[in-house]
Amino acid sequence: MAREVYDVAVIGSGPGGEVAAIRAAQLGLKTVCIEKDATLGGTCLNVGCIPSKALLQSTEYYSLMNHEAKDHGLLIKELAYDFSKMQERKCQIVQSLGNGIAGLFKRNQVVHRKGIAKFVSPNVITISDGNNINEIEARSFILATGSEPISLPFLPFDEKRVISSTGALRLEAPPKKMIVIGAGVIGVELASVYNRLGTEVTIVEMLDHICPSNDAAVSKLLLQILKKQGIAFHLSAKVTGGKVEKDKVSITVELEGKPQQFNGDVALVAVGRRPYSQGLGMAEIGISVTTKGFVSVDGFFRSNIPHIYAIGDLIEGPMLAHRASEEGIAVAEIIAGQSPHINYMAIPNVIYTHPEVAALGFSEQEAVKKGVKVKTGVCYFKANARARCLGYTEGMVKVIGEEKTGRLIGMHIIGPHASELIAEGVIAIDRRSTLEDIVRASHAHPTLAEAIQEACLIALGRPIHS
Repeated sequence: MAREVYDVAVIGSGPGGEVAAIRAAQLGLKTVCIEKDATLGGTCLNVGCIPSKALLQSTEYYSLMNHEAKDHGLLIKELAYDFSKMQERKCQIVQSLGNGIAGLFKRNQVVHRKGIAKFVSPNVITISDGNNINEIEARSFILATGSEPISLPFLPFDEKRVISSTGALRLEAPPKKMIVIGAGVIGVELASVYNRLGTEVTIVEMLDHICPSNDAAVSKLLLQILKKQGIAFHLSAKVTGGKVEKDKVSITVELEGKPQQFNGDVALVAVGRRPYSQGLGMAEIGISVTTKGFVSVDGFFRSNIPHIYAIGDLIEGPMLAHRASEEGIAVAEIIAGQSPHINYMAIPNVIYTHPEVAALGFSEQEAVKKGVKVKTGVCYFKANARARCLGYTEGMVKVIGEEKTGRLIGMHIIGPHASELIAEGVIAIDRRSTLEDIVRASHAHPTLAEAIQEACLIALGRPIHS
């Protein structure tokens, strides 16, 4: 059995593993990245962030032409869509970005090995590609294996009628009826894709609100907008059973104390994700995990075996691709003897519905719960000149400042290009900027970013345009 020796072995090539491997190699460490799948990029690139955003963009164009083009004086006759072409475009984007990662590995001298990794000792893993088994020895290991969808015990995935997010991205045609179980980020995004194409979408959510990680005011407004777009919601609804019958799936829901049945062509189960660590051999070498399956790590991402690190979805925290990337870079630098720092308050969360939602720092509810006295400001996009020109006036910017210091501690946006606008808040929170700092910074006119400035002015009690 052949054995290769490295300074760093990274298991997983998703947004955490990829950048960890590249950064480690840049720092002069002999690095290998092991990936079990045929393509690089992990869940995010292949069956997550990227393909979903490709379909969201294509369907958003279709929806805008179908419903809003006439408001701009654009008259379109016999508008139609080609779903297979949308899927083809999605696959081309994924393939090109995957090839890009391979090119980055080559440029940075990261060795790529395909196969399933398993620890046989704290310093050695085997890699099996189905034909051969080889060994890799390393001084340090970075576990970046990501996560997988959670299924319901009475409704297992078959990826035909009962689908995960992976199956939802690979449908050959939009179904006539879709039931979505779970109104989190994945649920509302994929519901939006198919609702725009004419699918009758019903979302069932156990909580009394959607997208629970967001500020309550933002979640409430998003719910109103998605309902207006045609998505049906049943909140405070517990799914108690389900079954597949030939060409349909039915679920039983406890709603207002009474059982109700919902039928659809497919049921998308989007109730969350769990860390993926099957077959890694972690238990055999004694790596500690929590009751939920997360690897237990210290403040330096070290497991109880100090030279084995874990990042991203494999450890506790929000399951975000960019969070994993930040941690991947940090771990590589820690292994190289540096002292990096991650400001988790400055890591944004985005929902790519239309309009988009972006959240950063504390929600108002979180701040109050922690006993922080706050001042808030809300600016609606209907008062923003650029939003009016775009025709996207739904939504708002909400800023949360600490009353004592005036520092920005939270920013929540629902509106056009929220995913891009939130970057201003990221920099402000990372640099401990105040509401006054943001107000004093000149914002070009007319821009959507002026809504951020105006929200800060409102929080300070001196609005100009509201």
